[in-house]
Amino acid sequence: MTQRLHLVFGGELVDPQRTEFQDTKDIHVVGIFPDYAKAYDAWKAEAHRTVDSAQTRYFIAHLHRLRDEETEVSPTEELGA
Repeated sequence: MTQRLHLVFGGELVDPQRTEFQDTKDIHVVGIFPDYAKAYDAWKAEAHRTVDSAQTRYFIAHLHRLRDEETEVSPTEELGA
């Protein structure tokens, strides 16, 4: 059975219409969760906790998609491909 790991993280954004963080050193890593339901619950709790901060956003990253050994590796944007 494939693990479906999810990372929940967030922080203050430069602009609430974009996904660029003000300071990457201040990114809040909530945790890694074994399924989407648990990740969603954690995301929702953090989103509600920071509802008064318009610049703060939390995200769910699907880590299992990053480590799928069956999928061919593609070049990343950082490498200029």
